[in-house]
Amino acid sequence: MKNNYLPFERPLLELKEKIAELEKFSQQKGIDLSDEIQTLQNKATNLEKQIYKNLTTWQKVQIARHASRPTTMHYIRTIFTDFMELHGDRLYGDDPAIVGGIAKLDGRPVTVIGHERGTGTKEKIARNFGMPHPEGYRKALRLMQQANKFGRPIITFIDTQGAHPGMEAEERGQSEAIARNLREMAGFSVPIVCVVTGEGGSGGALAIGVGNRLLMLEHAYYSVITPEGAAAILWRDATKAQEAAEALKITSADLKSLGIIDEIISEPKGGAHKDPVLQSKYIKQAIIKHLSPLLSMSEEELIGDRYQKYAMIGEYTLLTKM
Repeated sequence: MKNNYLPFERPLLELKEKIAELEKFSQQKGIDLSDEIQTLQNKATNLEKQIYKNLTTWQKVQIARHASRPTTMHYIRTIFTDFMELHGDRLYGDDPAIVGGIAKLDGRPVTVIGHERGTGTKEKIARNFGMPHPEGYRKALRLMQQANKFGRPIITFIDTQGAHPGMEAEERGQSEAIARNLREMAGFSVPIVCVVTGEGGSGGALAIGVGNRLLMLEHAYYSVITPEGAAAILWRDATKAQEAAEALKITSADLKSLGIIDEIISEPKGGAHKDPVLQSKYIKQAIIKHLSPLLSMSEEELIGDRYQKYAMIGEYTLLTKM
C-alpha cells in the first residue's frame, strides 16, 4: 500500500492506516468505534479533496511518472478490440519502446501507436523505459503510412521522457527519424488523434504527436524538456527541477489555456493508476468525441485542419520600421 503513494500523499496514507487499525481493533475487541471511524473517514475525504484540488506542477509530474500508471498496452487492451501488433521498421529492427498495430474502435478499423514503458522491472528495461530508438519512430512511420494508404484513422498514445539519448541512437539517425515523422504526419490525409497519457517529453513525444486533435490526461505533462533537464541547463542544478516545472508551463491546464491541446481528459481522484479501467473509459469517450467530426472531412480538409491547428499556436508581434 505504501509503495502506491507519493510523498505528498503521506498524510492521507497515515490517516487511512489509522482508520484500518481502528477497524481491526474494533472487530477484535468487539468494541463499537463506528463514530470515531466515521469522523476519521470524513477527515480523510476532506484531506483527499484538499490534496488533489491544490496540486502543484511538480506533484502532477510525480503522478504522471507513477510506477503504477497505466501504459499504452493497457489502453489498447481496454479501449480497442481485435488488436494485431505489427513489428519492425524494415530497415534495422524492432523497437519495443514503441508498440503499434491494427485494431478496431467500436468496430471501426484504426491504426494505434504509442510509447510503451512496461510494467515490471524486467519489462521496463527491455522496453528501455519507453524511450525509443530511431527504429521505433521508423516503425511508427511505417504503420502510419500503411494507415494513410488504406484510409484508417490513426490514434497515438504519448508517454515518454524523450527519445533515447545514447550514441547508438544518434549513429542510426535519431534526429532524422523524428524530423521525418513530423513532416510526414503533417501531410497524412486521414484523421489523427493524439493522447498524452503520462510524460510528453521533447521531440521523442512530438514524433508521434502531430495530429488534428491533441488530448491530454489531467495529470500528464507535455514539455520541450524534462524539468530536471531544464534545471540542469538553466541553473546547472538538476535539484531545481520543481522550480523549472513551474516555469515551463507544462500541465494540461497550462497547455489548454495556451491553445496547444484541445481537451483535458479527467482522471480518477489521485491519478489514472487509482482506477485504470475507469481511465480507459474516459479516454475512449474523448477519442470518439473528437474523431467523429474528423471522419466527415475530406482529405484536403483534414490536412488543412491540421495545418491551421499548429499555425494558431503561439503569439507574435510584427515590428515595423517607423
